[in-house]
Amino acid sequence: MIQVSGVAKSFRSNDVLRGVDLEVRDGETLTVIGGSGTGKSVLLKNMLGLLKPDRGEIRIDGTEITALDETELLHVQQKFGYLFQGAALFDSLTVEENVGFGLHNLTDFDAAKISARVRECLAMVGLKGIQNLKPAELSGGMKKRVGLARAIACQPQYIMYDEPTTGLDPIMADVINELILSLQKQLCVTSIVVTHDMKSAYKISNRIAMLYEGKIIFVGTPDQVRNTTNPVVHQFVEGLSHGPITVDIEKSFNFEDQS
Repeated sequence: MIQVSGVAKSFRSNDVLRGVDLEVRDGETLTVIGGSGTGKSVLLKNMLGLLKPDRGEIRIDGTEITALDETELLHVQQKFGYLFQGAALFDSLTVEENVGFGLHNLTDFDAAKISARVRECLAMVGLKGIQNLKPAELSGGMKKRVGLARAIACQPQYIMYDEPTTGLDPIMADVINELILSLQKQLCVTSIVVTHDMKSAYKISNRIAMLYEGKIIFVGTPDQVRNTTNPVVHQFVEGLSHGPITVDIEKSFNFEDQS
């Protein structure tokens, strides 16, 4: 279980998280939705310990992580796999070296055992025989799947997905959704997803939480989200331009920067 209590995080004068309270239940897929720049990825990185909150507590399986030293934190982080938004593959390494990166650094597996585990993970995400390719030789969807194979290679207890369908065409996005569901069943992991893709959120989630103005304002099942009377959540999930969420058009398009 992951428990986030009163977590706040600012960058200079920008208060991104303003007191987030959230619980991730064992074995579920919890999806955090919200607009671009609302702090979804910042929340993930605080939960993983990549960022340290300015205040608040984060408990992973009962351990409060914000005050841990580097060695203690690394022990907790080894419970996690992380799929980065842009896959974050090392361009100079082969697919096999990318997927096996954590195994080389965090286990005492020999080369043969690492290679076998890499092939097993690539097969789980529908990729066989590509271990000698470089990232430049892969499509966007293949890069995402290689990133996912790397995320599961060390047999994590938790998997974090940062915008897993961003930049993919609708068919490949659904392939990734199906993979998330399949891995959830095969590996019995707890998953935390951040996305603004509502089609994906409805398909993969046990529960959906909305982050707005630095706080979680709603948590519910996909059906509860679809039928909500909360005006902010309704506007977001329906993709409506009019409502309580306002958009600064000039700032969004950077008119001043383009002039």
